[in-house]
Amino acid sequence: MLITTDRLVLRRFRPGDAETLAAYRSKPAVAIYQSWRAPYSVERARYAIETMAAADPEQPGWFQYAVELASRGTHIGDVGVNLNDNLRQAEIGYTIAPEHQGHGYATEAVRAVLDHLFRRGLHKVSAECDARNVASARVLERLGFTREGLLRGHTWIKGEWTDDLIYGLLEEDYFGAAS
Repeated sequence: MLITTDRLVLRRFRPGDAETLAAYRSKPAVAIYQSWRAPYSVERARYAIETMAAADPEQPGWFQYAVELASRGTHIGDVGVNLNDNLRQAEIGYTIAPEHQGHGYATEAVRAVLDHLFRRGLHKVSAECDARNVASARVLERLGFTREGLLRGHTWIKGEWTDDLIYGLLEEDYFGAAS
């Protein structure tokens, strides 16, 4: 499975991605809003990549795309898609290494995945983010997602209750916005 944009290649994870995956997932600025804790070991990254490599993007469950710069072949992040059992809905998440943030890569990568998902017939894609993660919320809003709710004190993570923002994007809104 390969998705390309002008600047990016979204592909399956490979064993050689373990060190870069561990490096960006170990950064406190990345891990703060995620379920994992920093540091994120290379061994844990290897295991995650084995699991990701076995996943099928056309079947229910999580599939992670490795995001790399097309010009350099540099692995800079990932986009995850959790396809619902009904094959018509999905949840999406994304992570870009801090040194590559601020260049529009998250927006470009997620837009490419959304285009793929909606063209294969999905009805809705959802996303959830920590309410403090303003940059992630901006990416979703830039892509046309609607903020559907705020779940106050919803997630117990890393010793504290956090608020979660809930976003959704319908197929008809995506194609209406894309035209």
